[in-house]
Amino acid sequence: MNKFSSRREFLVASAGVAGAAVLPFASSTAFAQDAKWPAKVIRIVVPFPAGSITDTMARMLANGMAKSLGQPVIIDNKGGANGSIGVAEVARAAPDGYTLLATNSSSITVNPLIYKNSPYKANSLAPITVVLDAPFILNVNADWAKSNAINSVQDLIAYAKRKPSELTYGSAGPGNLAHLAYAMLSNSAKIQTTHVPYKAASQASMAVMAGEVNSSFDTLASVPQILSGKLKALAVTSNERLAQMPDVPTMAQAGFPDLSVKFWLGLLAPAGTSPVIIDELYAHAKTAMAVPAAHAALSAQGVVVMQNPKDFANRIAAETKQLVEVIKREKISLD
Repeated sequence: MNKFSSRREFLVASAGVAGAAVLPFASSTAFAQDAKWPAKVIRIVVPFPAGSITDTMARMLANGMAKSLGQPVIIDNKGGANGSIGVAEVARAAPDGYTLLATNSSSITVNPLIYKNSPYKANSLAPITVVLDAPFILNVNADWAKSNAINSVQDLIAYAKRKPSELTYGSAGPGNLAHLAYAMLSNSAKIQTTHVPYKAASQASMAVMAGEVNSSFDTLASVPQILSGKLKALAVTSNERLAQMPDVPTMAQAGFPDLSVKFWLGLLAPAGTSPVIIDELYAHAKTAMAVPAAHAALSAQGVVVMQNPKDFANRIAAETKQLVEVIKREKISLD
């Protein structure tokens, strides 16, 4: 796609896409490199272990993109520090289209805000596309809900107002996106709740099922038990009801239109990557996810969206603004 037969054609196309944004690449060498891209292996860094939902998404992208790009696309798992190690490596990489990042929302919009010495910022990366939206599901222990007649978000809030601080919720630790979502709910509903941190989202959800805590925000990807009735779902943070849970209202329908926090998975490149390459990567990612098997596999975990680079950039900016207010209010800071 988008192969240019001359430097002039490439220059005209680049100017049409991004204008002054391509000035950092205005040398003849840079234009020649871009015009021949891709000419070698492309590496997608996944800042989480193999087998994670982020890793699964990255491998689906790699398989499809390799076919349409005509070059190998390999996965490089670089886990650690809640994703920060792998993200920082990509942020430092050459912006030449050969090193990409497949990651989740927390590593881009949360980590730079809560870690005092974060090695990168949200603008250290160039957005390519959001592949999957995994809305959060507000859920409670089913037995606890039955004994306390909690069948809706409003019932949960009424309980919290009757018993200040007795409503407990678990998450994967301070600053985790699920923690921030619950803090937003507590602030909006003007209720006092007690946060119980765990080392992983799976531990937090198991704690809800075991009755150690009353509730949590989770995704279907991390807690499929929601569909089996072991947990009672009260609302989802998506704009529309989930196809897998048509009887569960959205947070907006429950009276909280501003609580639309979602766990997304996306593809990014180092800041400064040519807009022409970004657009071509976006096109190839869309092609990869148009394969029915890939689309179906990820749809079971959320909603496949394929958001374009501009909308993705605007989304990161808006989410960062929203979350920085929550983080300041909750006084969350990690070393």
